[in-house]
Amino acid sequence: MSDTRVLVLVGSLRADSLNRRIAETLRDRAPEGIDIEIAEGLGELPFYNEDLDGDTVPEPASLLRKTVAEADRVLVVTPEYNGTMPAVLNNAIDWLSRPYGQGALVGKPFAVIGATPTPYGGQWAHEHTRKSATIAGARVVEDIVVSQSAMEGDILADEAIVATLVDAVQALVDA
Repeated sequence: MSDTRVLVLVGSLRADSLNRRIAETLRDRAPEGIDIEIAEGLGELPFYNEDLDGDTVPEPASLLRKTVAEADRVLVVTPEYNGTMPAVLNNAIDWLSRPYGQGALVGKPFAVIGATPTPYGGQWAHEHTRKSATIAGARVVEDIVVSQSAMEGDILADEAIVATLVDAVQALVDA
């Protein structure tokens, strides 16, 4: 039996962002039987425009659609920007939702986790991302909720928090 492929979309473009480091930690500590791949190039996607989504699709969008379609599960790891999901993530979901009813996210098990240096840990962004993915046709696993506050320092130095993050990946695979 082959490994379950989980594709991670990171909502922050910054190379050393906390959420990128969470994604890398999950990749490096994935439970047995789970292969985690981090999607690259979200910053290269043009803003979704139906005029660009015709017979030829921009290469970054085509590659993202193919990568998501080939994954068994999609996990978003994202911070919160101004009370919602980052624009780069919203744009990726826009590309993945088309063509309507047939996009790469349709029927795909999907979850959202992440951290921000706020008391709420990005919960609004995570709620908005789950809603947007649901509308795009993903099968959002609602009971996977890890909106981790990072106000106290490096959460990745806390093994209990890392275990919670890894458990979220396992729950997505089990869903």
